Amino acid sequence: MSSNAVFVEGLSLGSASHGAGAGLRVGVKDSIDIAGYSTQLGSAVFANAPKAARHAVVVQALLDAGCSIVGKTTMHELAYGVTGVNGWSGTPVNPRFPDRVPGGSSSGSAVAVAANLVDFALGTDTGGSIRIPAASCGIVGLKTTYGRVSREGVHPRTSSLDCVGPFARDLSMIERAMSLIDSTFMVRPPPATVKVGLVNVAAEPVVQEAVRRALSAANIDVKAVALPSLDAVFAAGLTIIGAENWAEYGPIAESPKLGADVRTRLMAARAITPDALRAAEACRLKFRAEVDTLFQSFDVLALPTLPDVPLALASAGDAAAAIRTTRFVRPFNVSGHPALTLPLQTSAGLPAGLQLVGPWGADAALCSMAHRIVG
Repeated sequence: MSSNAVFVEGLSLGSASHGAGAGLRVGVKDSIDIAGYSTQLGSAVFANAPKAARHAVVVQALLDAGCSIVGKTTMHELAYGVTGVNGWSGTPVNPRFPDRVPGGSSSGSAVAVAANLVDFALGTDTGGSIRIPAASCGIVGLKTTYGRVSREGVHPRTSSLDCVGPFARDLSMIERAMSLIDSTFMVRPPPATVKVGLVNVAAEPVVQEAVRRALSAANIDVKAVALPSLDAVFAAGLTIIGAENWAEYGPIAESPKLGADVRTRLMAARAITPDALRAAEACRLKFRAEVDTLFQSFDVLALPTLPDVPLALASAGDAAAAIRTTRFVRPFNVSGHPALTLPLQTSAGLPAGLQLVGPWGADAALCSMAHRIVG
C-alpha cells in the first residue's frame, strides 16, 4: 500500500539499536509535538506553524526507549471529526475496507498500523478518536485512563477529555507500547476468570450479533447491565468538547482556510452557555458514579464500539450520522475510564468492534482481561 495521505511527514528519528523499543517502527499523530517539525493538526490554518521547540513527553519516551519514529500521521482537522476525511491533507485509505471511512480523528495512525507501515502508532482520543478508527480499520486501539499518559506537548493544550493512547495489530503490542510510554504500566497475565457486564445499548442487529458471538466464544461469565445515563452523557460530551474546542480554536473559526465541517462545529460551539456546561459537568459526575458502581460487581464492561458498521466513504459528509457513531465511545471520555476496542467482523464481513471498559486506572488489568476474552 502507498503511504500517500497516511504520513504528513516521513521521518527517521531515533535509534533501533538499544532499549526496550529497539526495532519498533512508530507513527505519531500530528497533534503531538515532534521537535523541529510543525504540528499542523491536519489544517491549512497551521500549515506554516512554527516548528516545535521540544518533543512531547510521550515522543521523548519513545526515543529514549530506542523506537524509530517513521512519520507524523494525518488526522481529521483539529481532531474535531470522526470520519478521518480531510480535503486539505488527504484522506488515508482504509486498507482492509477501502470503501469505508478510515475513522477519525486519528485516521493516519490507524491506517499506518493496519497497512503494516508501522508496528504501533500513537493517537489521541477526545470523543472516540482512537477507538473509532481502530474499529473501522480492523485493529486494536486503547483509550487510556484520563491523565495517565502525559499530554505535555499534545494539542489541544487543555482538555478534560483527551487521552493519548496506542494502536496496534494485536493486544501484546498494545501492552508493549504502553510500557514504553508509561513506566507504571506493568503487563499482567490473563486472569483465570472474568466477570463481564454487557451494557444494554441500541446497536444494529449485525453489530450486536458480532459482539454476542465473540463473548459467547470466550466461555466467560456475562450478565446484562444498564447505564441509565449513557445517552445523556453522550450529549454532555458533545457540550464539553464543544466548549473546550471553542476556547482553544475560537480565534481561527472564521479563517477561510478552515474546513467547512470543522468550522460549522466550531461556530455551533460558540453558542454553548455556562449553564449548559455546568449541566454537562453534573451529568459527568452522575455517569462516572454509575460506571464505578458496576465495577463493584463486574471486572469489565462490554459493549459495541460502534452502533453500526463504519460509514461508507460516499456517506462521510453526513455530519449527523458521523456524530452518531460516537454514541458508545464518547461517554467514556466524559467519565475518564480506560476503554479498549478489539476488532470484530459482522456476518457480512464488515468491520465492527468490541469495546471493553475497565475501572479507573486499571489499563493493564483491562488488557489482561481482554486476552482472556479474545484468547
